Amino acid sequence: MAILDLIDITQQFKDGYSLKAVNLCVDQGDVFALIGPTGAGKTTLIRIIDLLDWPMSGQIIFGGTDVTRSKRERLKARRRMAYVQQRPTVFDMNVYDNVALGLKWRRVPRSIIRGRVEHALELVGLADYQKRNARTLSGGETQRVAIARALVTGPELLLLDEPTANLDPVSTEKVELILETIIQARQTTMVMSTHDRSQGQRLANKMGVLIDGEILQIGTPAEMFRSPTRKRVADFVGVGNMLDGVVGERIDESLVNIQINGNTLQAISDFEEGAKVWTLVRTEDVTFSLQETSTSARNTFNGPITRMTPVATLVRIEIDCGFALVGVVTAKTVSEMGLEIGTVLFASFKATAIHVIHRQSHD
Repeated sequence: MAILDLIDITQQFKDGYSLKAVNLCVDQGDVFALIGPTGAGKTTLIRIIDLLDWPMSGQIIFGGTDVTRSKRERLKARRRMAYVQQRPTVFDMNVYDNVALGLKWRRVPRSIIRGRVEHALELVGLADYQKRNARTLSGGETQRVAIARALVTGPELLLLDEPTANLDPVSTEKVELILETIIQARQTTMVMSTHDRSQGQRLANKMGVLIDGEILQIGTPAEMFRSPTRKRVADFVGVGNMLDGVVGERIDESLVNIQINGNTLQAISDFEEGAKVWTLVRTEDVTFSLQETSTSARNTFNGPITRMTPVATLVRIEIDCGFALVGVVTAKTVSEMGLEIGTVLFASFKATAIHVIHRQSHD
């Protein structure tokens, strides 16, 4: 059952459009991650969902009620939501009173407030911070106070705008663990915005990619990262290899040849011969070896290493095999294989590892 429906939401500022006919449906119990680069319009959309700002056009339906034109219905809907901002405000009072504030405004009895506040602080790991002045807390602790303050009101929809954007890695991990606990224990419907694509993948069961004010794709994290439908989506989620090619002759019902810069690879595709396509291969699906080996992979190419880039415990390897092809190996593998710039490698990947999408003029 849908708790939130956005229909053709458009917002325009003086310097141009921020949102362009956005359509979005969030079901009850969903954790929906709105991912996209900085400046894509994520905060604008979150504020519109929270009914803090109003769009130029479109409809907002919350809990089955159209709140687009009724001030009374908007107020009722807002009381059923809670919003955690990217840079939350805390007041010059202790942590307990900061968290209790929303309940006091709602005139909830003091006996009920205490139980809810203590439970929320326990949930975010701040049970011993009740008497601390909230203005003395670290950024990560402040964010956890804001989350507790949102939770005590029992929202049907929890909105989070870049909840870890300004935090160090340790604080980010703590906040993510808290959100995971909330997701598992409370089954609260959430909409969160983030430019951290892996964070969205870890926490959400549904995702939408927002770029330049448009939602380009909606689906599960697996669909988003394994089967992007647009080049701009593939760019943002980090496919790794995006090779422009032309579909050649068909091998059988499912398998086709694709011409890539004078090279031929085989992929699963239903595109017709002559179609201009993007051929997407994730870096983790590329296997490197020093010698050509017998393999079930239909695609094998070789060429010298042109670039090696450390990425945490992995090394990103790029070879020139008539086109640039990228894969990843562990730092230990680099050492054991004696890899360096100029080393000739054989790279292989399966036809089933390739995702083929239409190459459009505006990609």
